[in-house]
Amino acid sequence: MTQPAQQKAFYLTTPIYYVNDAPHIGHAYTTVAGDVMTRWHRAAGENVWFLTGTDEHGQKVLRTAEANGLAPQKWADKLVTDAWLPVLDVIDAANDDFIRTTQDRHMARVQRFLSSLKAAGHIYEGSYEGPYCVGCEEFKLAGDLITDDSGAQCCPIHSKPVEQVSETNWFFRLSAFTDQLIAHYEANPGAIRPESAYNEVMSFLRSGLQDLSISRSTFDWGIPVPWDQSQVVYVWFDALLNYATAVGLGDEPGTPGAEKFAQTWPADVHLVGKDILRFHAIIWPAMLMAADLPLPGCVFAHGWLLVGGEKMSKSKLTGISPQSIVDLVGSDAFRYYFLRAIIFGQDGSFSWEDLVARYTSELANGLGNLASRVQAMVGKYFDGLLPAPGTYTEADLAIQNLLITTTKNTDHAIRDFDFQTGIVAVKEFIDAVNLYVTEQQPWVIAKGEDAASQERLATILYTICESLRAIAALYQPIMPKSMATLWTEIGAEASGASHLISDIATWGQLKPGVGIIKGESMFPRIEEPETI
Repeated sequence: MTQPAQQKAFYLTTPIYYVNDAPHIGHAYTTVAGDVMTRWHRAAGENVWFLTGTDEHGQKVLRTAEANGLAPQKWADKLVTDAWLPVLDVIDAANDDFIRTTQDRHMARVQRFLSSLKAAGHIYEGSYEGPYCVGCEEFKLAGDLITDDSGAQCCPIHSKPVEQVSETNWFFRLSAFTDQLIAHYEANPGAIRPESAYNEVMSFLRSGLQDLSISRSTFDWGIPVPWDQSQVVYVWFDALLNYATAVGLGDEPGTPGAEKFAQTWPADVHLVGKDILRFHAIIWPAMLMAADLPLPGCVFAHGWLLVGGEKMSKSKLTGISPQSIVDLVGSDAFRYYFLRAIIFGQDGSFSWEDLVARYTSELANGLGNLASRVQAMVGKYFDGLLPAPGTYTEADLAIQNLLITTTKNTDHAIRDFDFQTGIVAVKEFIDAVNLYVTEQQPWVIAKGEDAASQERLATILYTICESLRAIAALYQPIMPKSMATLWTEIGAEASGASHLISDIATWGQLKPGVGIIKGESMFPRIEEPETI
């Protein structure tokens, strides 16, 4: 009997991060966004593959390793082990794979891909002379540069002088794909987001493309060019391929790698910072076009996290470690804050004051207080067991109807990368439930000893608990730890309630009689840190 074809995975990637230093919250921001998006798709019952990793070749990594007195491979191993893998646990990322560009699986597939492009006539030998930014690992155009106070030509991102490079290299015929790229994006405007990123790429394409040097001969820290051992593959040409090499690019038909590639590729979303947009929206799709491979569904370029008005940067001493924030407010609040406070796709400023204010008002006073109040009331009035609801009033039904709208709006917003709107939709539902508690005054109704009062009290408390069951499911992709706790404490686990997004708004999933646990505060009040 023929087995049904497996559903194609929703495949999302983060950039692979340079191992020239430890991660700061700018890196974690991208990974958290990818994690929330993939958790959301899993909650929709979809097959999902989430990839992140590290970019370990190139001149920048080589120089950093030398400055620290280590061979580049030992430096990369140390950074990955001590910093990059641990930060995934710090921010609770549930990635399915972690690719390193020094892994054999990656290097062998890169060489095979490169050889196939050369055989097809897409690669030729030539000379390059011009400015190069080691920080960006990018060949710069004259129009890209800025002049500092000393008159030196500098990279606008790193504010450091560029280096003049003159080499005989191997080139990729990037210019040959200009018209094809323009046609693709005109037909698929959603393939680059947000709109400002789309406009930037289209403007750049219409100005014309130059062929790209894809090898370096002045250092040896990289993947050897398979037909020319005197050269190594240009780090970006190497790095971009990770998205495909990680899932089996070019493996023989019938092998596990080939099956994985067929089930996963093309990627649905590449999440990137806006400073690496052109690599992903121009060079990368041209490489895929040259190999006759399907293009990714979307490259989404988010904005920068700013500290003191500047892009976060270790070199400028504005980098903040994720651990320092998690130590203060916890990993769930870290995840919540950055997607709640900043419109995804735009630049956003981080401040300790704003972090503490939102944590206190929205999590501690808003959601946390709501949960602790109803847990205490069920414990006090019904011995900790969820009461059965009676007849629903107009106020109760209004909460049920609002939940339907909230679930629909949140699902639409998050799938559209509008994390802020999705989170705010749930927050407004929490506000509505808090207002419902204030207006219904269950503590007053509890004073009535007649059956009608007890039935009304039961209905109010059941409505609040059911609302919290839904909130726990809606916020689970954003705050997985605390929402797992709430899910258990509110009786959803014991009731066999569904986490599926399609089921969240189905009312009445909590079973009367299950225990409602009064646990510790989900979001304990915090003391303002000394940095404020």
